[in-house]
Amino acid sequence: MSLGEHLIELRKRLMRAALSIVLGAIGGWFLYDPVWAALYDPIVRIAAARGIDTAEVNLNYGTITGGFEQHLQIALVVGLVISSPVWLYQIFAFLVPGLTRKEKRYTFGFFFSAVPLFFGGCATGWFILPHIVELMASFIPAESTSLFDARTYLDFVLKLVIAAGIAFVLPVFLVLLNFVGVLSGRAILAGWRWAILAITIFTAIVTPAADVISMFLLAIPMILLYFIAVGIALLHDRRVAKRQAAFVGEG
Repeated sequence: MSLGEHLIELRKRLMRAALSIVLGAIGGWFLYDPVWAALYDPIVRIAAARGIDTAEVNLNYGTITGGFEQHLQIALVVGLVISSPVWLYQIFAFLVPGLTRKEKRYTFGFFFSAVPLFFGGCATGWFILPHIVELMASFIPAESTSLFDARTYLDFVLKLVIAAGIAFVLPVFLVLLNFVGVLSGRAILAGWRWAILAITIFTAIVTPAADVISMFLLAIPMILLYFIAVGIALLHDRRVAKRQAAFVGEG
């Protein structure tokens, strides 16, 4: 494919991915109430643990449009999660022309690995969310009043869920780049120090600066999955080397 053909293909894939996210966001708009109730539950738990009447627990909205923006943000994130099989497939489909006919078979393996990993990462973030919120709130002195800003709280919980999903799926793309021939297993392994640094910076950005615990809860599985990807890439390189050696020997 020429450069122009690649750009046309990229535009087509991006349009399909964007359309799937928009359609998912429409569905997420109608799922707002149960999703927000689940996101709000950790605050209710904190109030109950402190003996506060849960009917008096409220979040603060600093702007007139705060409620609408919150509804829209939740709908968009729900749409992003719901449509993940579509936009993940578009990413893999864009890379398919770079694979040989035999290697294209692995695309389905990558896709069916990435989707469960993304959902698994989001589920992990969702599972640890209440524990992190409760833990962070435990550092607030008992005689103090907790005033949670709605936008800050929502940014925190949504970033945590999405970041966990992305963290779990990134190693699949490393393996895909190895199968395409862009990166060798040794090259991926040689950059392990930079990879750990990048993972640390990434988790520090997507989690609040004061929340070191959630940062490590995201960084540890990312590092483990990174080294699993390294192992798969090294095994693939070994098989390719054996096939090449056999071909040379036959020649």
